[in-house]
Amino acid sequence: MQIFPATDILGGKVVRLTKGDYNEVKIYADSPAAMAHEFMKAGATNLHMVDLDGAKHGSPVNFEAIREAAAIKGLFIEVGGGIRDMQRIEDYLSLGVKRVILGTAAVKNYPFVEEAVKTYGNAVAVGVDAKNGLVAVNGWQETTSVDSVEFCKKLRDTGVKTVIYTDISKDGMLSGTNLEIYKELSKIEGLDIVASGGITFIDEVKTLADMNIYGAILGKAVYEGKLDLKEALAAAGGNK
Repeated sequence: MQIFPATDILGGKVVRLTKGDYNEVKIYADSPAAMAHEFMKAGATNLHMVDLDGAKHGSPVNFEAIREAAAIKGLFIEVGGGIRDMQRIEDYLSLGVKRVILGTAAVKNYPFVEEAVKTYGNAVAVGVDAKNGLVAVNGWQETTSVDSVEFCKKLRDTGVKTVIYTDISKDGMLSGTNLEIYKELSKIEGLDIVASGGITFIDEVKTLADMNIYGAILGKAVYEGKLDLKEALAAAGGNK
């Protein structure tokens, strides 16, 4: 299973939110690129980056911070947050970002997903953020009536290969993730699921790997020292 340490960027700094609340912010580092180097020292080869300002405002805000991180050799970087048009996808991929993540746009402008996947293939992933099983958008500030699991199946049928699925209620709480939803999602054939939101314990990493979940995003638990990144990489079988 692939492990993706998370670097969420707000105002150019590395932060974590609690349940996606922009009023519940904790700053962990001044430089996303420096944080990326720290993760690499622990053995990470992947990085999950989110422009939180971009997710909220609908256009990339922390482009320069992401450019600096994308220049690091030997790191597979995926980026989300405020990607609403084809030019933004092109801009990120031209930096060396390997995969872009569509979120709000995937719900509010589905033809954009279809066009993006047709043009860029597996370099396009979709982030499905769920609150009580329903898809949330605009930096998690708005909940739609779209069933999150059915939406994942629709994305698969469209040609999307990778979905990052986050249970918002678990995110940043350090109380564990929603293993039941990943058990359900793992049954969707032809879709790589990346688990995100609340992964705190090493046993959860092992369980997700045993489910054949493609990847796991580790955030606050690593920053707060609740989960050792080296140990998580080992429990996941390395980044294989």
